[in-house]
Amino acid sequence: MPTPMEPDTTPEEHRQRALLLADLGRYDEAADEIASGLTAAPQEANLLATLARIHLAADQPVEALAAADRAAAADPPPIVALVVRAMALTDSRRYADAARVAGEILSRWPEDAYAQRTGAALLSESRNGQEALNAAWNGVRVAPTEAEAHLVLAVVAARLRLFDLAQRAYGEALELDSAIGDAGSDVGIVRFERRRWARALEDLAEEASLGTPPGGGGTIDPREKADPREKADPYEKADPYGKKEEPTPVSVSEPLEIVRPAGPVLDSSEQSAESVRETVQFGAGGTLVAAVLTAAMTMISPGISRMWAGLIGVLVFGAVLLWFRSRLTEPAGVVMARLRRGNRPLAVAAYLTFVAPVFLVLYAAVGGLPTLVIGMTLAAVAEVLVVMSRR
Repeated sequence: MPTPMEPDTTPEEHRQRALLLADLGRYDEAADEIASGLTAAPQEANLLATLARIHLAADQPVEALAAADRAAAADPPPIVALVVRAMALTDSRRYADAARVAGEILSRWPEDAYAQRTGAALLSESRNGQEALNAAWNGVRVAPTEAEAHLVLAVVAARLRLFDLAQRAYGEALELDSAIGDAGSDVGIVRFERRRWARALEDLAEEASLGTPPGGGGTIDPREKADPREKADPYEKADPYGKKEEPTPVSVSEPLEIVRPAGPVLDSSEQSAESVRETVQFGAGGTLVAAVLTAAMTMISPGISRMWAGLIGVLVFGAVLLWFRSRLTEPAGVVMARLRRGNRPLAVAAYLTFVAPVFLVLYAAVGGLPTLVIGMTLAAVAEVLVVMSRR
């Protein structure tokens, strides 16, 4: 259980303690340390991102995604928050969402070395292809002296079966930092990304024989095979490495014992309540806008107005339902039952949000402005109840 924050202990000090514990493989105690910091700063993005890393290192992607979502809610979100969110989405097998976040990282920070190499690696995990290769090469261009940039290029190239480029990139990474060879056996979260990429390369090396002259075959990425037109090394003429040495074989040491968090650190009830609030704001606001537009269209043509109301009513209801289900990390019935017991205004607001679009469809079927007004009123009441639920 998290302990109250000690006097004069800052959230950053709790985070540093957690990093030290995580380096020993004591992820359960590291998560408790982060929880102590969150008691005083529940929305601190760095604490939440570190918590997400801890859960990722402990192979707990569901808990990692919950923390990463909250960390990425900052405006603007820090790079590290988007990075851990993309990792958690990938580990949860939500590849399309992970690719979208990776693309956002690459576009937001085009000249940031960490963003470019990490975004490239994450994009190749979720949707490998020429775009990921271009991003990995840009990471090398931005930071040619950083070993991890070349390691990422090696991983991306190997996934595309560009084994010659992968071998040279890995050799360059080893020359810049010989510790890369042992990165796969690291424990902790300080160098979590480096370990992730190194382990990915180890898996690929078994299939592609990366440590020997290239020429292996087989499918590298089960989600997307390389386009045969991309098999040629696009940087062969430039020859950025100019070295053909064999990379040092990767050595694997005995890993430390991993102690995983026994349960979720974040309060799932508050997290679910916040997801319901977002759903109400999204759904009730959309219904109000649609209803106002429908009422205005009656001045042009009642028939067109009713057709519009029927179409938009169905779309709003479907969008609200999908949004609601996607934001929850536990069954909707459990969430609503808990809200009925502990936060009735929010529970009522949620029900009104789902009912309000139905009156748009009812107006399309039978007409009558009173029907439309009822839908608008229900949506407005839902917005008010959301505000009341925070008190």
